[in-house]
Amino acid sequence: MIRLATMSSVCPDWTIEETIASMKRHGYAGYEPRVEWGHRAGIELTLAPAERAALRKRFQEEDLVFCCLATGLKFAMQDPSERARQREALRRYIDLAGDLGCERLRIFGGAIPGSELSGVVRYVAEAIRPVLADAQSRKVRVLLETHDDWCRSAQVRAVVRELNHPAFGALWDLMHTQRFLETPEESFATFGTYVGHLHVHDGRYSADRLTLETVALGEGVIDHAGPLRLLQQAGFDGFASLEVIHKVGANAPAEAVLKQYADGLKKMVR
Repeated sequence: MIRLATMSSVCPDWTIEETIASMKRHGYAGYEPRVEWGHRAGIELTLAPAERAALRKRFQEEDLVFCCLATGLKFAMQDPSERARQREALRRYIDLAGDLGCERLRIFGGAIPGSELSGVVRYVAEAIRPVLADAQSRKVRVLLETHDDWCRSAQVRAVVRELNHPAFGALWDLMHTQRFLETPEESFATFGTYVGHLHVHDGRYSADRLTLETVALGEGVIDHAGPLRLLQQAGFDGFASLEVIHKVGANAPAEAVLKQYADGLKKMVR
């Protein structure tokens, strides 16, 4: 079953209570905090144990969940000491996710250096492997997103296969694989069985097709209905999380965006 979620980047200036109220109005079941961006909800490593427990309880009271913790951690850099620092941060974020009852955690690959991809895949996996037992014990699955230099599904699949661990999988950003000229059918055939979470946002190309801007669902060229249908047919049980990025303090139309995407995605899911 595909359930709707929203990232905190849609509503960066809202309190947790404002976020909960809007989620309930529009039928969102999951909340995905984007850490380290100064969002008013304040879901960060600095939360004390009592604060984490209180947030988890508050969401349970509303029959909502923290569905994914969106970090900006990256692992493709060549410097082993930097990869180790990212791994230790990942370990702390796994604990935060576990404390919140959040079953998924997003990471990035990051910029790929001028090296053979096979070797980069290997050392990315080696950097992540030591924390996966901790993730499994906290019931958290670490997910590598199709993003930045890792937008192609085969790249993400390679890391998943290298690790071959139940606490590691893929996060399918529907826009980015299509930006890199993969059809939904091609992406699904490549790594569909490894997908644990989705990011959704529509986009429209400029006249020269050299830039892409985020637009309202249905106003762009990104196919959402096809991937959702493929995943539903395969028995996917997870969240399609709305990722529209608004800057803190920009007075963004968060309520309208949440409603518009919810209305459109519900029709597709049905």
